[in-house]
Amino acid sequence: MALPTYKLWVEGEERDGGGDLIPIEDPATGEIIAHCHSASPSDVDAAVKLAHRTFQAGTWSKASRHGRADVLEIAAKLLQMHLPELIATEVAQTGRAIREMNAQVPSLVKWFRYFAALLRTEERSVLPTTGKLHNFTERRPLGVVVQITPFNHPLLIAVKKLAPALAAGNSVVLKPSELTPITSIILARILQTAGLPNGVLTVLPGYGATTGKALVEHPLVRKVDVTGGTVAGRAIGEIVGRNLAKFTAELGGKAPLVVFEQADLDAAVNGIAFGSFIASGQTCVAATRIIVHNSLLNQVLQRLKVKAVSIMRRIGSPKNIESMMGPLVSARQLKNVETLVDDAVSSGKITIHTGGARMQGVSRLDGFNLSNGYFYPPTILSSNRDSPGGILETRIWREEAFGPVIVVVGFDTEEQAVHLANDSEFGLGAAIWTRDLSQAFRVSEQIDAGIVWVNTHHRNDPSSPWGGGKSSSGVGSENGVDAYHAYTSMKSTIINYASAEEMAAEDWFGETSGQVRYG
Repeated sequence: MALPTYKLWVEGEERDGGGDLIPIEDPATGEIIAHCHSASPSDVDAAVKLAHRTFQAGTWSKASRHGRADVLEIAAKLLQMHLPELIATEVAQTGRAIREMNAQVPSLVKWFRYFAALLRTEERSVLPTTGKLHNFTERRPLGVVVQITPFNHPLLIAVKKLAPALAAGNSVVLKPSELTPITSIILARILQTAGLPNGVLTVLPGYGATTGKALVEHPLVRKVDVTGGTVAGRAIGEIVGRNLAKFTAELGGKAPLVVFEQADLDAAVNGIAFGSFIASGQTCVAATRIIVHNSLLNQVLQRLKVKAVSIMRRIGSPKNIESMMGPLVSARQLKNVETLVDDAVSSGKITIHTGGARMQGVSRLDGFNLSNGYFYPPTILSSNRDSPGGILETRIWREEAFGPVIVVVGFDTEEQAVHLANDSEFGLGAAIWTRDLSQAFRVSEQIDAGIVWVNTHHRNDPSSPWGGGKSSSGVGSENGVDAYHAYTSMKSTIINYASAEEMAAEDWFGETSGQVRYG
């Protein structure tokens, strides 16, 4: 049976791409499940110019804000109608367990609804200028904006970026990851059905070195919004800066999760497991550095081990609703995780409590062949007893593994906990577990992260800003009013309502001397 082939989405229809044909792999089986056209540099140039003409035509950029809100609200309804197709496709292309996608994908309607509501309720400022002047401001769309999304949450991150950009009236060119482009194309069809004019949204699958590079370099692009790795983000930011375009980047993370002596232990262990192993650890805010008060360290390690073994026992086909965790997205990602864990173990200072090697054989849950996919088990590492600080000297403490691997360290004082939490170049997310309210406020103020959760983890809402607190974790933030503002420029209009006689008296270069104004 012939595999399905997906194409570029340009001007409201699928079109052939001039780049290489991309094979789309199911990470759970290693099988190719589809192919997708990729955009060549000439495809990119034509698409950006088309998006620019669409923006200038004003069919969307100058549409009423209530009209744009209507489209976003219809998109939310249509998204709900297409949930079965979207969930199944996300599972197939990412390998994520269907129980995760059943929870995540339906929540995406909130982003379209939130920004539709923002459009209907946003107020314009009237500024307190001196004299008989009426000075009001308004937000204007930027023009053509480029969005580059990653493989771990293809649909979620696309929606998070598209909703504010479209609400503001921009023309968007979206480049999904070459590993997971299918749901972005389906989403484009949904938005067209909702009433989005042709040419407002373009989807260009492709590789970063060709399609991505051509997009971020294009002189007509007025903003680039990327979610990805820190190295790539910095390189893109340098290119964007040369064009004096706006730039938002959500990049790497190495999130600390601190468990204080006053924490509810059962809740904390459940929180660690969720924060660490959801999406097989392939999230930018994954709780990868677990920092535990020494009085609780042995208990936490033991309970985490029980939890990890339970998860391993229930890993099977991602399509099985009983399966707890899926594979890593690719052989390359699996190799990266294996390398970091092997490097830590080779130091001789590390104890492996669970995991530490690729999963092989058949699943105890459902007989699924794990050997064909890129399955890696929940892995817990800590320092040996004779080398209590050994884990801090390994790459796995510093570098983003993007897999289900955590390192556990102990502390004695609150000051030590804060120091360990901040001992990273990253500062995207962090979590604190304590029942001491004053401690929660005190410590959250001291942790250098854009998001700090207390007694929870990975909470995400369209109204809540999501962005890094240190440069290696990015620039700017997603979600909320700020994300909408970041897709706009400010326009100030000043109206002089003085009488004709008063205006005539303001003759700067008049023949008579007298006091004149400036400003």
